[in-house]
Amino acid sequence: MMWLTLLYGCAGGAALLYALYRWVIPSVVQYHAGLALVWHDTIVEGLLNALTQTTRPQRMLAAVQKSATRGDPRSVVKAIDQFCRQKEWAMNVGDEKGCILDSVVTEVNPATVLELGTYCAYSTVRIASLLPPDAKLITLEFNPHNAAIARQVIAWAGLGDKIQLVEGPSGDWIPKMKEKFGIETFDLVFLDHWKDRYLPDTKLMEECGLLRKGSVLLADNVICPGTPDYLEYIRNSPRYKSQYFRSHLEYTKVEDGLEKSVFLG
Repeated sequence: MMWLTLLYGCAGGAALLYALYRWVIPSVVQYHAGLALVWHDTIVEGLLNALTQTTRPQRMLAAVQKSATRGDPRSVVKAIDQFCRQKEWAMNVGDEKGCILDSVVTEVNPATVLELGTYCAYSTVRIASLLPPDAKLITLEFNPHNAAIARQVIAWAGLGDKIQLVEGPSGDWIPKMKEKFGIETFDLVFLDHWKDRYLPDTKLMEECGLLRKGSVLLADNVICPGTPDYLEYIRNSPRYKSQYFRSHLEYTKVEDGLEKSVFLG
């Protein structure tokens, strides 16, 4: 009888822990920026990495290979969104802000695009799928593990011919764009890498002459985690005309947004 009671107690405790992990805590933290990032990006990721002996990017790639149709970029995007909403949060631009990204890409219709921060190529695929046939997208990723996963996601989406993925620090590669890739200027730049690099990399692009009159900078996560120095500069500089698109941190209810800034020359 005592063993039965103990068994029921263990089962009940396990059920309670699972409910907390799967529903209760995620429901609470989705409204709080700091808690959401700590829970999803530190606690859950670390726990699942230890339990599965895989990384979050590897699990995301597996979801793409299981659910997405090879050669269909939109199905790749859908598979990642489903993974992030139903299985495990990840730091993609996400479906809600992704629609804003899509609209800006469609509006600008760029021939040359620079993406700073590839991660697992979610936004890379979104952007490339909307580009005209002869357009060129260069995406920079500092982390070699993320870059390896991103290459496989890009290949699965069938967009390898439109995308040049480059590994290394943005501060090293931005000055080499003209020499290495024959780029004169970028029509669109999507900033989604380390937040403390937004401002120095923007100034570096200006110094290197990579922005022309009419070039558009689109910056993610300007509220959460936040880029106050970048926003102060870009909103007060006479060289830019900026607009804020209010939204939410990917797959949560925490306020975040995208800052669209047109370079005036």
